[in-house]
Amino acid sequence: MALIPALPQRCPHVACILLWYPLFTQPFIFQETENLRRRLPLTVYSLYGRHLKHCSAAMQAAAPQTRTLGLRALPLLLRDTLRQCLRSPRRFFRLFRRCFRHRWPTWEMLGENLWAFFAGCHLAFRFREDGMDIIYAPWPRGTATAALVASAFSGIPFATAARGDNLEPADPDLAFKLREALFIRANNAADKARIEALPGAHATGKTRLVYNSLTLPAIDVPSFSGFHSPPRLFAIGRFDVTKGFDVLLRACALLRDRGVDFRLTLAGGGGKTLGLGNMGEKLHALRRELGLEQLVSMPGLVSHDDLPGLLRSQDIFLAPCVIDPATGMRDGIPNTVIEALSFGLPVIASTVNALPEIVRHEQTGLAVPPGDHVALADAVQRLLASPEEARRLAAAGFQLARDMFSPEANARRLAELFLHADNERQGGRDSSCAV
Repeated sequence: MALIPALPQRCPHVACILLWYPLFTQPFIFQETENLRRRLPLTVYSLYGRHLKHCSAAMQAAAPQTRTLGLRALPLLLRDTLRQCLRSPRRFFRLFRRCFRHRWPTWEMLGENLWAFFAGCHLAFRFREDGMDIIYAPWPRGTATAALVASAFSGIPFATAARGDNLEPADPDLAFKLREALFIRANNAADKARIEALPGAHATGKTRLVYNSLTLPAIDVPSFSGFHSPPRLFAIGRFDVTKGFDVLLRACALLRDRGVDFRLTLAGGGGKTLGLGNMGEKLHALRRELGLEQLVSMPGLVSHDDLPGLLRSQDIFLAPCVIDPATGMRDGIPNTVIEALSFGLPVIASTVNALPEIVRHEQTGLAVPPGDHVALADAVQRLLASPEEARRLAAAGFQLARDMFSPEANARRLAELFLHADNERQGGRDSSCAV
């Protein structure tokens, strides 16, 4: 990893809290954090131990810079929780009641927030010792709980972010955290509107839109030059209900029945969803039930280092996202869609949530109604029948991705949020920090 250049002394020092860092399923968080580190003094604190399995080489190299807690820190966390309780008992119990008076949907969620509360009590002391100016939680669950608690006991303001499935179903304490935050970052316009409309969050006027950044090396020209024989379809992501991969498999069965020759690579894994069990197992079972074993390959998890080569070898990228009917959960803009656009693949996506911001129907891709496997199959056939349209959409999507998700521009915008917030906190005093 390249050495981080020296930064002006008056730049605000940011404490970034994550559950794990780095984590192979969050390359966009990694890209954003490392880009931000090059513009501001930033230290990452992870609440859990290291989890480097499947991490890219760059992630492995960055791991030693993270200040990791995990189970080995439990004595420190308990000690500092007791210290905070004894120093400010009224504030401690008021905050504890505010954080845990709710009924939590799962024991796992309750456990994450309890651990985060104890971690926040400890981090309040560490942040003061480390000279932090702003606390940032890129996720509004356990990490935001830790940021909120550390802020309450240290007096250091905190900011957070919310996106996609964080907003519906909303955690029972989400509005409280957003209300207390110095500012809230949204990474798409649809979620920004949802944040500002959340009852009790008082988020209007302090929610800022900064799109995610591309995480793969930039290429100079779109990789799409025509269809292979047979054409290669590609989808990748967590195996959970919001990805709509069951809809994709049913569309593939329909394509086969229509006599269309193709091959689909459906990569990913994991994805236990409330009330639905293991979605990976269900998808494998559905592939067998539909008789698609010869047409659909499911290679499992793919390393981020291997993704560029895989994208270059494909013809059409598919993102058939849906809204979970049981919970209302949905994606924002899947980062895999951004990367597919950035490699110049023609993209077919559903119209869920923020996807129309980037997959603009007949401009940068084709958009289909969520959950409609017939419309999805029709869109695939449309592109296969018109390579020139596929090439035009791929070129337009390629340019949009480079402009909207520029790592340089979006990292600067995010850094400016912290700089502006710190200037306001200091009474509007100008900073010598240039980001």
